Amino acid sequence: MTAQTIVRVNLEIFTVKKEVIENRGLLLGGRSLTSCIVSGEVPPSAHPLSPENTLVISPSLLAGTSAPNVNRLSIGAKSPLTGLIKESNLGGTVPFHLAKLGIAALVLERQPKEGWFYLYVNPRGVEILPAEQYLGLWNYELVERLQRKYGPEVGIISIGPAGEQLLSAATIAGTNLEGMPSRHAGRGGLGAVMGSKRVKAIVVDSQGMDAITYADREAFQRSAKAFARKLIEKSQNTTKYGNLVLVNIINALGGLPTYNFRQGSNDFAEKLSGEYAADILPGRGGRMGHACSPGCVIRCSNIFHDAKGRYITSGLEYETVAMLGSNLGIKSLDEVAPLDRACDEIGLDTIEMGNALAVLAEAGKLEFGDSKAALALIEEVGKGTLLGRILGSGAAVTAKVFGVSRVAVCKGQGLPAYDPRALKGNGVTYATSPMGADHTAGNCLPGRGKPNPHSPEGQVEHSRDNQVRAAALDSTICLYVGHSALKEVAPLLEARYGLPVSEQDLLRLGRETLQRELAFNQLAGAPQVNDLPKFFRDEELPPNALRFDIPLEALQNLFE
Repeated sequence: MTAQTIVRVNLEIFTVKKEVIENRGLLLGGRSLTSCIVSGEVPPSAHPLSPENTLVISPSLLAGTSAPNVNRLSIGAKSPLTGLIKESNLGGTVPFHLAKLGIAALVLERQPKEGWFYLYVNPRGVEILPAEQYLGLWNYELVERLQRKYGPEVGIISIGPAGEQLLSAATIAGTNLEGMPSRHAGRGGLGAVMGSKRVKAIVVDSQGMDAITYADREAFQRSAKAFARKLIEKSQNTTKYGNLVLVNIINALGGLPTYNFRQGSNDFAEKLSGEYAADILPGRGGRMGHACSPGCVIRCSNIFHDAKGRYITSGLEYETVAMLGSNLGIKSLDEVAPLDRACDEIGLDTIEMGNALAVLAEAGKLEFGDSKAALALIEEVGKGTLLGRILGSGAAVTAKVFGVSRVAVCKGQGLPAYDPRALKGNGVTYATSPMGADHTAGNCLPGRGKPNPHSPEGQVEHSRDNQVRAAALDSTICLYVGHSALKEVAPLLEARYGLPVSEQDLLRLGRETLQRELAFNQLAGAPQVNDLPKFFRDEELPPNALRFDIPLEALQNLFE
């Protein structure tokens, strides 16, 4: 019951090998497994795009089961953007299919000397097939062609032109329940690593496989149903307005990046909000309350149609709307949605692109608020022009090329959509997480019993606790269940695998995962702490005149 299968695909000699690992102690899956394999097998000094790097694809420990919100996929490697270990997480259909096939991790090793390929993962094994006919395709057309060949029920992850060009802001796209490639492992440039393996797509097909087995099916179903009821009850607002509900919340807190982090609020946020989306989408044929993966009961996603009723994108999320919207002075969802679609098509991280485009605005190459020009610049990446390759390499590279000093990056990665002066705990996470500037590694949103986000008091402890819990959740379930949900996750794992699991065990899993990642980064030559860009400490953020004022010494001692 506790055996895990790791499938290794060597792309230099075109072999497929299965390893069955009997677990001793706590299980590994999702982020805990990707980080374990990467830290144990990739030389810390390896170039991220070299054959020495490894791309690890692992479903969460509960994927494929009847529990709510568990079909999550971790993708890990050494990041070409940060030069550090990286895990990026997405939902969609692929984790469900991998779990049904009994695959705990799909590991892509080495590189072909020539040619491009795609993988077909199915009950018979893994087939390595030529992909030259798919080169240059954007994600939507690529997925449509593969679905015509393999059927609409398969799960697909893929790269667009950015990944083919090995650009450091490249993502790995995943199909959602409608078969659209709108779910992305966005952060860290892992699409470039997949491109370096010369793998254009991975098609995963579990049709005909038996259902997941359980050590105690009845206990699992009882726990899963109770947990689902609790999530549905507490997530009603999120289901109604999606995670775009954060737009008005963060704007009111004064932490919504606006005009390249010059302001923390603005007077046009309402037209970017979940409340506005919920008002306009039903009349267009779109909707809120969309589930991005099988079994999701929170349903924080959406399907966005334009004013003429045409599908544009699905999964228009807060971070995208903040970084491609308010941070660029773009003032409506109808202007942001095509930018999101272009990034999904080309395979680009919307957070990184929001920062890189802001750099171009600083350099006088883009006017704040000009969504048409922003779209044209994103499409330059898809065309592979010199400017496009610069932009697709991320905000830090774009700033160096154009001589811009005001760039919101930490550890080489663009900051997400929470200004660290107004949400100081997030600033701590950006500076200390082994993942770099990544909100998912320890998002410190305000709430009952949590520190005042404007005050430095308690933020180091808040971030550290959230980083531990995020690492545990990324191994088991969607982060949107909340950091306090580990106590509900533990009995699900116990009933699934037949091993004793407690909340404390999961916290230990989170700590051990962080320790592995930090040790890898140290050997890779990275300091444990990178302070935030100086302007966050020097410039007061309107409207609350806030600065990032957590002492550097406190950041350096966080993990001690």
